[in-house]
Amino acid sequence: MKRAFTALLLLGGCQGQPAPNAQPTPSSLEAAAIEAGIISDPASTDPTGLYARDRDKICVVPSATAFRVGVYVDYGNDYFCSGSGEATRNGETLHVDLTSASGCSFDAKFDGDRIAVPGALPDACQKACSRRALLAGLAVERLSDSASEAAAMRDGRGRMLCGGAQ
Repeated sequence: MKRAFTALLLLGGCQGQPAPNAQPTPSSLEAAAIEAGIISDPASTDPTGLYARDRDKICVVPSATAFRVGVYVDYGNDYFCSGSGEATRNGETLHVDLTSASGCSFDAKFDGDRIAVPGALPDACQKACSRRALLAGLAVERLSDSASEAAAMRDGRGRMLCGGAQ
């Protein structure tokens, strides 16, 4: 009983105390990480480079108008997607137009180290794929920021997807 009374006195004494000065929290965890240098700022990061996950790859190299881009997805057993075209950048968005698959345009997310293709793509993107393979949902991480390495990327049939004129 005596302990309960002491605890009530201690709790009651806290009610009249002003709250400590609260520090404002960052508007975004990502913004704080960028400011601290923990992650790169996608708005100021050049997307040029070679990106991959397992056997799936994306290459991005500078061109006269914006970027040349190539995409290769390998499911094995003759299931694959392969395409090339152009990309323009607006902040964290890479607008990709696969000219090798007419009508296949989409906005991929670029965060400075990764490129993520949306989970739903126009039907025309299926022209870049064999059988039931899909480009949708592809997510790759940067392996290199070298334009020459990216330009040398080839698909499963040996075609250069970012090298030379498109």
